[in-house]
Amino acid sequence: MAAERGLMGDDRRRQFGLYLAGLRRRTGKSQRQLAALLCALSGTTSITRNEVSRWERGGRVPDTWLPFLAAVLHVPEAQLQQAVSYARGDRLAQLPGATQTLAQLLPPGDPLEPRAARTGRRIGIDTVAGLAGRVHGLRLADDVLSGGDLIVPAFRELSAAVALHRDSTYSDDVGRALLVQIGELAQIAGWIASDAGRLEDAERAYQLGISAARQAGDGPLVANLAGSLAYHWSNSGREDEGVDLARAAVDEAGEDAPGKTRALFFDRVAWAHTKMGRTHAQAAMRALGEAHEALGDEDGPEAPQWAYWVSREELEVMDARVYTELHRPLRAVPLLTDVLGRYDATHARELALYRSWLAVALADANEPEQAATEALRVIELSGDLASDRTASRTRVVLERLREYDDVPEVHTVLAEHGHLRLAES
Repeated sequence: MAAERGLMGDDRRRQFGLYLAGLRRRTGKSQRQLAALLCALSGTTSITRNEVSRWERGGRVPDTWLPFLAAVLHVPEAQLQQAVSYARGDRLAQLPGATQTLAQLLPPGDPLEPRAARTGRRIGIDTVAGLAGRVHGLRLADDVLSGGDLIVPAFRELSAAVALHRDSTYSDDVGRALLVQIGELAQIAGWIASDAGRLEDAERAYQLGISAARQAGDGPLVANLAGSLAYHWSNSGREDEGVDLARAAVDEAGEDAPGKTRALFFDRVAWAHTKMGRTHAQAAMRALGEAHEALGDEDGPEAPQWAYWVSREELEVMDARVYTELHRPLRAVPLLTDVLGRYDATHARELALYRSWLAVALADANEPEQAATEALRVIELSGDLASDRTASRTRVVLERLREYDDVPEVHTVLAEHGHLRLAES
């Protein structure tokens, strides 16, 4: 029990840190600028950029600095005090920030509440439609929040949806629609779990979703879940299985699937082959070409809502990631530079991830000074995120820069942030 309480306290401090980082970013200040302003207001020199970083990582709680933080961040001191109380373990305290953002993105009401007890345990299509709204709300939340923020609500919703299917009665059509939503919810829950570093939970969610989607007879959704699991395997040491499953996902979807979905599935095939190494380079390049060809197919059926994010820009990012992994920086750098110049700044995790590939590509292109600049951007963005993916990519970038330790810009980055390379995943 003591260990469990300790973990809960660590989680609360990390969530407080994310909340504080969000307030800072909203004002447009860097960690260094915030530290300087706090020193100016308090008349001390004891607050450094590293101290702000500790607060935002959850290492410390800055309760003695609240009046100055409130003034600099333009929030009521009482709000910050409430957040500190939450970090300190007060059961009655609520944490603003991620919780509020999620509440804003999810539709009102809770269709997963056991309404069946009030309606004779029979549900209709309206309940499924409400669930669909919450599933898409989680997807939108994942655009701006990280796995550590969303893991609890995502799996709570998934468990409730499964219970709704198990404990209610419904028509065949409603039952199939409910299974589709369970499949979609399992997909986003699996993605969130992977981002939170909960790899076994991610795999279980994907497998549950595949089962639900197959029972519902939704081939593209089965393929989306299988492709997601293939991507998960490719990134966690099961590269052979990742290739096989990614290919099977394309076959499962079939040629009549919407173009956006086929583009996504081919991109996952490309990544699976890329993770196999240079011997699979040509297979990866072919799959990239097939993805772009599929995206250009506008004659097929309309894409499902879960494919809303698939676009030419996202395909170009995958192109660049593949080129980077295959050590073709002259192709990767222009693509990433162009896409990042147009990318939504609110999607901090994706910005951090994509800049991490740009940093590596620049190092491969023998441009260590530019690589160091990008590395700093990755670190700055990642410091605010409860994402295992960004933490892992930060380690990759710092490891790649070690070759250029004699370059002053790189040496400074490694001297100030080299500890992140050794941090546990």
